[in-house]
Amino acid sequence: MLIATPDGQRVPLARLADVRVVSGPVTVTREWGQRRITVTANIRGRDMGTFVAEARQQVAERVELPKGRYRLEWGGQFENYERARNRLMIVVPVAVVLIFTLLYFTYHNVVDALRVFTGVPFGWVGGILALWLRDMPLSISAIIGFIALSGVAVLDDMILVSYVRQLRQQGVPVPDAIRQASLTRLRPVLMTTLVASLGFLPMAFSTGQGAEVQRPLATVVIGGVIGAMVMSLLVLRVLYLVFDATAHGLLWVLVRAFRANERTARGLLGLDVGSDDEGVEAARSGSAGVPVPLS
Repeated sequence: MLIATPDGQRVPLARLADVRVVSGPVTVTREWGQRRITVTANIRGRDMGTFVAEARQQVAERVELPKGRYRLEWGGQFENYERARNRLMIVVPVAVVLIFTLLYFTYHNVVDALRVFTGVPFGWVGGILALWLRDMPLSISAIIGFIALSGVAVLDDMILVSYVRQLRQQGVPVPDAIRQASLTRLRPVLMTTLVASLGFLPMAFSTGQGAEVQRPLATVVIGGVIGAMVMSLLVLRVLYLVFDATAHGLLWVLVRAFRANERTARGLLGLDVGSDDEGVEAARSGSAGVPVPLS
């Protein structure tokens, strides 16, 4: 191929340029005036966080980029995942604190609020087991499911603890009140659990559009409410007795050691029910499981 020059001569193209056939990108994309190459991948069978962590390690060990000319960024869904995780690190503690605050305003004492609040970690254990049984990773939708579960898991404990308080106000001893509440309130507890689980059942087995978001959320809620129900019926009795003994011990410390107002201390510890008069007398005499120093 001859190229015409300004003075009329014709020069072969080979004297002006080195022409070769090479493979290159079809299009060159740019961002802020710099070239950009995007490498995409689809993740299956594992969670995004561990995959990106392993990919970063492999790239750092096997790929050497010239310093100052190239940079590597991880974006796409992982970038959205990082933003959501940073927000949830604030939202989850705030939600837990709000739940405990509402429980405190419901019972007006710390001990009963803590008794009911134990349903939250029990529910989390059930949600983690449900994810493990279904071989699902801990995703953002699953974490949102744990937030929703935290509000539902306390319902069973509220039913039992509220009925135990009613029985104690009628003069029923604590062990008998706990046993009677577990038998009498079994049906309401089962109904509460079934309503919450059956409502999320279609989402747990969905296969259509958005199933990757719906299934982890529903799995966490279903497994969590079932776990909270089982633990409430089996473990709450023991926990109630432990909390009751701890409350009486704290009452003795507040009244005898710190000279706190007896009525205020009883209200703060949830010992202001009719059947707790013997506990106060025990606190006065030092027979509440705490030795009294001899005068």
